[in-house]
Amino acid sequence: MTGATSPILGRTYTMVAMHVRDHIEEVVRVVSTETPEPGTAARARRGLARPQQLRASPFRDAQQGHTPLRDGLIRDSWRRCVATHGLDPTRLQEARILPEARVREHRERLEDLIRTARFGLESLHRRIAGQGYVLLLSDARGVTVDFMGDPTFDNHLRRAGLYLGSDWNEAHAGTCGVGLCIASGEALTVHQTDHFDATHVGLTCTCAPIHDVDGRLAAVLDISALRSPTPKDSQHLALQLVQDYAHTIEMANLERRFRDRWLVRFSLSPDFVEADPDCAVALDDDGRILGMTDRARRLLAGQADGSARDPSAVIGRHFNELVDFDVERLGDLGRGAATESCGIEVRSGRMLYAHAAPPGPAPAARSRPDALRRGTHGLPAPLAALTGGDPAILAMLGRAARLVEAPVAIMIRGETGTGKEYLAKALHQSRRKPGPFVAVNCAALPESLIESELFGHVPGAFTGARARGHAGLIREASGGTLFLDEIGDMPLALQGRLLRVLAEREVLPVGGSRPVPVDIRVISASHRDLMAEVRAGRFREDLYYRLNGALLTLPPLRERADLDWLVGRMLADGAADPAGHRLDPQARLRLRAHHWPGNLRELANALVCARAVSTGGVIRVTDLPEDLQAPALSAQAHAIGPHPRAREDAEMLRMVLKSHRWNVSAAARALGIDRTTVHRRMRRLGIRPPHRVEG
Repeated sequence: MTGATSPILGRTYTMVAMHVRDHIEEVVRVVSTETPEPGTAARARRGLARPQQLRASPFRDAQQGHTPLRDGLIRDSWRRCVATHGLDPTRLQEARILPEARVREHRERLEDLIRTARFGLESLHRRIAGQGYVLLLSDARGVTVDFMGDPTFDNHLRRAGLYLGSDWNEAHAGTCGVGLCIASGEALTVHQTDHFDATHVGLTCTCAPIHDVDGRLAAVLDISALRSPTPKDSQHLALQLVQDYAHTIEMANLERRFRDRWLVRFSLSPDFVEADPDCAVALDDDGRILGMTDRARRLLAGQADGSARDPSAVIGRHFNELVDFDVERLGDLGRGAATESCGIEVRSGRMLYAHAAPPGPAPAARSRPDALRRGTHGLPAPLAALTGGDPAILAMLGRAARLVEAPVAIMIRGETGTGKEYLAKALHQSRRKPGPFVAVNCAALPESLIESELFGHVPGAFTGARARGHAGLIREASGGTLFLDEIGDMPLALQGRLLRVLAEREVLPVGGSRPVPVDIRVISASHRDLMAEVRAGRFREDLYYRLNGALLTLPPLRERADLDWLVGRMLADGAADPAGHRLDPQARLRLRAHHWPGNLRELANALVCARAVSTGGVIRVTDLPEDLQAPALSAQAHAIGPHPRAREDAEMLRMVLKSHRWNVSAAARALGIDRTTVHRRMRRLGIRPPHRVEG
């Protein structure tokens, strides 16, 4: 630390100067108990004055009973800092703040969770405001992706590393709140001299992990202060706060991700099961657990102490395996059920109280327990949710349903924006044991990074490599699905390495000498004609046939017959109020007439814009984006005659009507759509019942 000390932080920096030598002595004493050979600890010890020349250190005070000894997590972290990360306790390091472009990359990876967590973060910040704390949300790599603090002290907070973009990974920051939370998976406080690096001994950092719905660590919630009372137990309330808010964020994330699934909430008290549940799980149509909060893992797996961290103890398991309750009776656990009927015994013997919420947005429509089994089209619910009854989509999804458990690679073809990743996720979620879903956009990753991001690397494999190495996205997907989006943009040099992974079912990290076995289901997607790319020499033919075990083609939006359903669903999903928004007839006609070169993505953006500028909950033509307000495309489309897809749709609908003796209600039930939708399509496609055809 050099330069003038600010008045605001004077006490903090003075304390660092006073205690730095004592702190280093304590660190060296602890790590040297397991580092007898010459090394970092020995070098540090040689650089210290003789102990009798120093003031009484915290370590000697602890031996004499004045302060408690460091807990095991802190001691273990100090030893890792020296033995594993090669850090030197005598070398004081400035906080590491990543450049804006790197921070943006980390934020984009966690964009959905940041959006979901924002309300909870703001609520927590209001509770700690004025008490000297700042709030940090870090990703699973230790990089701060959201920050709330007093802007008056921005300069001092940035110097201390309590700022957006700060990197608190233990491998270079030493023992710290975020780094130790990532390493241990536990909520904890790293207080003042608990820090390995003496630069940080003025800070107190209290953290709790936030897990994704699949049980993996997604983020760390941290509240830190530049100054605090000396006793560590002064942070007990802070620890309770971050744990509670981390739990709240996990619950909100689960409910957002699985709005179309059965959600079962649990509580240790029957009076709080609806108002403030302890944990929750989401179930698929077969009653298997798709997602959970971390407390659900602990309670349902019978590990309240958190000693079993494997998410597979809960994820993918059938509900009946973990609790003494028949999944067919979930409807009995709905709102208004008698308290005494909500008790469920976990297989470990613990009694919990449960409340089950059926899939929404309209719970009454699917409140029967048999709705768990299949979607309205006889498809697995994740696949059925992709269409409002378009015949071509239904035919494709029927084929996809037969491939859900088949041991073949699947390739999805379709224009940009047609929903290829949505289809890949639906295929993944339809499996009995889905495991992790890892999506890789081959077009978005820089060519210089794609190799190490995909295949991983060993420590020190190249300049800038992570100190502890990196498993790689392929290994992260092991046991689940690897989705390779825009596979046609993968550099030719890496296609051979990917082919070996698919053929040998093992991956060799960059700089490694031993391959690591992987168990992955591969789904790839591209808007390109990959066969043309093969002929042009830009894509390996052997990789093409390895990936193309089965081909699924998504039609463009302009060829789909369920546009009205898509519009209704997008408006309902994005509505901020229960009534939602509706289109007036002219606006609906303009949407039908548009060519939709951007497909579903363009439609979603258009509706977001229209909803934002509309008034009274009604979207009119003037609320649509400018390129949708002109009707010229409709006239042009009529001039060139009906599209081939329209002829196919008409033939398909005519066949369904004929098979049901032109009973529109029966045909609508067979297609899983409303009878008014059938009438509308008949008018649009020029279909008339035989007894109404004019002679």
